[in-house]
Parts: sequence; C-alpha cells; structure tokens
Amino acid sequence: MVCPSPRSLLFHESEDTIISEQAVIDAQRAWGEGIVAIARAHTDGGDYAARATEHINDLYAYGETHVMFKPTLAAETQFRETFEGALRYFIGQDGTEDKGFAISGWTNVRWENIGIYTNDASAMAMGNYYFMGPDGSETKVEYSFGYVLIDGDLKINLHHSSLPYRPE
Repeated sequence: MVCPSPRSLLFHESEDTIISEQAVIDAQRAWGEGIVAIARAHTDGGDYAARATEHINDLYAYGETHVMFKPTLAAETQFRETFEGALRYFIGQDGTEDKGFAISGWTNVRWENIGIYTNDASAMAMGNYYFMGPDGSETKVEYSFGYVLIDGDLKINLHHSSLPYRPE
C-alpha cells in the first residue's frame, strides 16, 4: 500500500505555501490507510511494529515540535506526548492498558468532517471518524486533529479522540 507523502499534501499559491482543505483531507486519508495497513500487517503475520513506526514518523510531528495526543481508549496514561507512547498505544504492550488500537483488525476508516480550518502554517479538523471492524461493524469516534507545516511536510501536532457521550 502506498500512502501519499506529507510533502505531496500541499497546495502552492504564488511563492507562499498555503495548507489547503484538500491537503487536510489527503492527510486524513493517509492516516486512515495507515491504520488499516498496520491492522493488515498484524493479521497477516507481518511486521506491524515497523509499519506503525513508519506511520507515526511520516504523519506525526514527534521530534519536530510538541505533539499532544489523547487516544480514544486510554485512561491510566491519558496523554501520549512521546513517540514511544504513541507506538505503544497503536501496537500494544503487555502489562499496560495498551492493547493495540491499530491492530484491532480495522478494515476501513471513514471520515466525516464537521469543520476544517487552514492557514499558511497550521490546520485543524474536527468531526467523527468511523472504524470498520473485520465483521463489517462500525465504531464511531469523535476527533480533533491539528496539523503543522514543518519543512514542507504536513504533520499532526494535536490528536484527540473520544467515544461519543452516552447519557445514563
């Protein structure tokens, strides 16, 4: 599977680089395809840890700037401000609450943007995304993503996900 390079997710206008709404949509598609690729590698007995490492390195701004990541299924360690914390959430680690979100057999990620904001150096998106399980069921998750432009690459610097509120 080939995901677009973050560098290819830009729109050039005059001499200034502007992050377009389409660039954010393309980044979302790359993120979703990456999650599915990690799940597929795990299911097929492949090197899912290497695929997850590539996913995080390509799409998140760890090592470039501060990243604020609040995963969907995290209570004990709510926030993942390091690459290692994000990797542990995506692929799991024995002895922790991390069971491996990205290795849960997801077969598709569908995005429903409520809003996208862009400017010359950052962008934000908010809405719902739906993770399709191997049985065809969908899990709805609410999200907010922030993106920054670093050396021509669109990278995630904010990722907050939560399950929808269910009143008692």
